[in-house]
Amino acid sequence: MFNGILIEKDERGYRAGCQSLDETQLPAGNVQVNVDYSTLNYKDGLAITGKGPVVRSFPMVPGIDLAGVVAHSEGAEFKPGDSVLLNGWGVGEKHWGGLAQKARLNGDWLIPLPAGLTSRQAMAIGTAGYTEMLAVIALEKNGVTPDQGKVLVTGANGGLGNFAVAFLARSGFQVEASTGRREEAEHLHRLGAASVIDRGLLSAPGRPLAKEQWAGAIDCVGSHTLANVCAGLQYQGTVAACGLAQGMDLPASVAPFILRGITLAGVDSVMRPLSDRLEAWRRIAALVDEDLLAGISQEIGLGEVVATAARLMDGQIRGRVIVDVNR
Repeated sequence: MFNGILIEKDERGYRAGCQSLDETQLPAGNVQVNVDYSTLNYKDGLAITGKGPVVRSFPMVPGIDLAGVVAHSEGAEFKPGDSVLLNGWGVGEKHWGGLAQKARLNGDWLIPLPAGLTSRQAMAIGTAGYTEMLAVIALEKNGVTPDQGKVLVTGANGGLGNFAVAFLARSGFQVEASTGRREEAEHLHRLGAASVIDRGLLSAPGRPLAKEQWAGAIDCVGSHTLANVCAGLQYQGTVAACGLAQGMDLPASVAPFILRGITLAGVDSVMRPLSDRLEAWRRIAALVDEDLLAGISQEIGLGEVVATAARLMDGQIRGRVIVDVNR
């Protein structure tokens, strides 16, 4: 037996809670992992509260991230005792995820825990940090360099945005952070932001073309904000889009794409191939330290997950939530 968060949907309604589960309930997979830590992401919050159509089958253990130790493996890639981590692949949506003490998974979804990181540190980073490193790499591959000017981060106070600011700053970029919580400006400066602007400057409908302000951007917001970011990019600038906190729509003009040759680079983290994952996590391990992670994360136990998910959806959580599934 083991403990986990279980989401159920039946004639009694939609509900989530911490339950005792049996190993026979675990889904099919060729690697079984004893989970040390998981996380509570926005997508997990949607799944647990039922505020978004995230879960594809029921019952479901949520948790799109996990880190732990291999207990059993049917393949040659991993052996018992190996430390591993997982991000994405539909885990927590279509396949039981990380918010439980045990997980049975497809070994192709796992990567070795990067050298220099503990399981807890890997989950302090989680999908949020992994996604933002993919975004930084996307800017670099499109030719954005620190000497070209400022790089904007929208939604800078969220879990994604915190890592975007920190990773860009630690990679030598001059970062401008956009947030609706100006009282958090000092926190963003500590992460490495050179300047902070109010999100209201970007969140309303704007002009097809605006003043050229940024060499690049990482957008965690979408909708009018992303449209305005595109309008304000410098010639041949790039924006890496990885979030939709404001909305899924994009009420933009083709003008900046045609007249300034800008690039809109979409960043998917769920289905990325192994080579991309390994490169992103190698870069992350070289940049992070305990001071950074302590400043943008908090830890809870498995029994606190459901209540914390409600607070997350109400916008009451800053940064990352690490879940110790064994307490």
